[in-house]
Amino acid sequence: MMTSSLVAYPAAEIFDGERFLRDAALLVVDGRVEGVVPLFGIPSAAERIDLGTRLIAPGFIDWQVNGGGGVLFNDAPTVDTLRRIAAAHAAFGTTSLLPTLISTDPETTKDAADAVGAALAEGLPGIAGIHFEGPHLNPRRAGAHPTAALRPMDAADRALYGRAGLGRVVVTVAPEIVSPDDIAALAAAGVVVSLGHSDASAEQAMTAFGAGARAVTHLFNAMSPFGHRQPGLPGAAIDCPDIVCGLIADGHHVHPATLRTALRALGPGRATLVTDAMATVGTAADRFRLGGREVRRIEGALRLDNGTLAGSDLDMAAAVRFAVEQLDRPRDEALRMASLYPARLLGLGDRGRLVAGVRADFIALDEGLVVRAVRIGGRAPAVP
Repeated sequence: MMTSSLVAYPAAEIFDGERFLRDAALLVVDGRVEGVVPLFGIPSAAERIDLGTRLIAPGFIDWQVNGGGGVLFNDAPTVDTLRRIAAAHAAFGTTSLLPTLISTDPETTKDAADAVGAALAEGLPGIAGIHFEGPHLNPRRAGAHPTAALRPMDAADRALYGRAGLGRVVVTVAPEIVSPDDIAALAAAGVVVSLGHSDASAEQAMTAFGAGARAVTHLFNAMSPFGHRQPGLPGAAIDCPDIVCGLIADGHHVHPATLRTALRALGPGRATLVTDAMATVGTAADRFRLGGREVRRIEGALRLDNGTLAGSDLDMAAAVRFAVEQLDRPRDEALRMASLYPARLLGLGDRGRLVAGVRADFIALDEGLVVRAVRIGGRAPAVP
């Protein structure tokens, strides 16, 4: 008969998702959090593991990850690809992610869904579901998406997105391309509908929000601009109090002043950090191919030959540091933007916090918010 093992992780600070607890220890039993206690309250029976860093915090949750570790999900939608992507991002503190499929043909889309279903059935650490970013997007705002792959949504698409066994599902659509009825059907099936790659007016966006869309994919990027008479999708998203916005905080996709302004307008709980990461994350590679086109890493940005941004070279820990250093976010709010808030958006109630009963997904960071250790379900992930 197996017995449960109690492990205590002491730290100068533990952030439980809401507040900092000083000179405390995180208690973990069988992959779940037992609680947080003062250092003098560590049970004598506990195994004590000192991760050697100042801060323990909830693991990061990223709902837009195209690749990492030298591979792209689109290029090879297999469980092995997911394993490499998850391992690459775990090194930077991401303990749950949605592998993201860029607009492609129906066959590859089905293969991607099959791969995620198999990964979840296997219990592959780090994979929480799937994000279908397209192909139901506006060609005028395609960005790096291949316009030849863009198309309307049909019944087969709706059935695939609502299929059982895919974990948390996000579908990015342009509301001028997809009908309110389609959005309502997806929302009723439990899909998180996010608006993006869109030239929608504010009125069209508001109609989509009313139909059940709950989020916006990489706010400001690949969408109608914010104007004082035509607020577009960004204005509608900021104005609607229940909408959550993904932000790529890398200094390339959106000017820091714009992000600071948006964060003040959105308020706490409505902005999540995302990476939109490509294959280069976790590697020294300076170029790769996306849909037959070369993408190059240039001064920290990933660009096509025509200068168009093609995803990012960002990891979640770097996004948190950017939020603190460039966006004037307090440490606790920056950490929530990378953990608690995306957990709420995706309905991952057992993550994003460190309280009794949740899964023991946590990270150890040094004074500079660099990740030094990671645990997923209480275990160290595989090294990429």
